[in-house]
Amino acid sequence: MELDAYLRQYRAGGYPVGRVEHSVCAACGGTEFRLWVDDAAGYAARRCEACEDEFVMLDSADVADEEDGDEAGCPCGGETFEIAVGYALRNDGDVRWVSVGMRCLTDGACGVYTDWKINYSPAGHLFDLA
Repeated sequence: MELDAYLRQYRAGGYPVGRVEHSVCAACGGTEFRLWVDDAAGYAARRCEACEDEFVMLDSADVADEEDGDEAGCPCGGETFEIAVGYALRNDGDVRWVSVGMRCLTDGACGVYTDWKINYSPAGHLFDLA
């Protein structure tokens, strides 16, 4: 399944996903990543496989000092992913909920390892932090 369709079917926080943004490394343009997450803390960080640039995603910088997260892995053993964020939106277009989805580059399986509610507004800056 395509990652965009998977995130829309997943429904971040039970809400319809109004926007999907794919992760692209700002340093080299790469699209293959390793991912660290902590679902309880609302934390996600990725490392580019091509250049090893690390990026703390979304608003995870708020908890990054306390969190390292656990490395995500696919049941097939794959550890590299295409990553995208599904954004559930409020009626005014602001972000209500985010879900971090990934597609395993070994077997193509899609999954969501973390999602969390956005409790502040405005939060449109999160669109640039996938």
